[in-house]
Amino acid sequence: MRRFLRENSLGLVFGILFLLVLVGQAIAGHADFNQQQLTEGLAPIGLGRYLTSASFGVDVLENWQSEYLQFFLYIWFTVWLLQKGSPESKELDKAGRESDRDQKVGAFADDGSPKWARTRGLRLWLFSNSLGLVMGLIFVLSWLGQSVAGWAAFNEEQLGNLQDPVTWPDYVTGPDFWNRTLQNWQSELLAVASMAILAIYLRQRGSSQSKPVGAAHTATGVEG
Repeated sequence: MRRFLRENSLGLVFGILFLLVLVGQAIAGHADFNQQQLTEGLAPIGLGRYLTSASFGVDVLENWQSEYLQFFLYIWFTVWLLQKGSPESKELDKAGRESDRDQKVGAFADDGSPKWARTRGLRLWLFSNSLGLVMGLIFVLSWLGQSVAGWAAFNEEQLGNLQDPVTWPDYVTGPDFWNRTLQNWQSELLAVASMAILAIYLRQRGSSQSKPVGAAHTATGVEG
């Protein structure tokens, strides 16, 4: 058990932190929602009802979709794009998909290579792009989920204000949806750019996301 915890500590700690923060968001969001209900002269609702409401759903999913957009773009862009001196970039002479030898596919697969890395055709293409494809799929699904939950929450507010509800196409082309979406996208893109550039000159000893402390500022694709 101790070995399992040590070898999987990164995933386990982030998984636990995710659940704790999600619970915290649910509690704080429920309190905030009921405060607004009381301000508008409406009755508060229970936690269970809030957790199944469109308001909670859209608050969760709008963050998920922006995170997975960040990963999707980063995975695909770093195939071709470089940042001199950054550990977040590949080495400057390795832009592109790289050779079969470098990627250990087909005839160059070794004993520890996954089974699909030894194949050719569609299976190899799918496996070769599986990380980006799955991240992109999760982004699309969470984006669609956000749009539906946001649409329902928006129409609830419309009805509460004695205004006509809107259709889903009208909502996803309207300012409320894009205000929610773009404020998350810009923060994620800023965070990625900051990490890629600041890691050129700054260090965190022992971190896989940093160059070794003594590495030159111009060293690219080198991790501690």
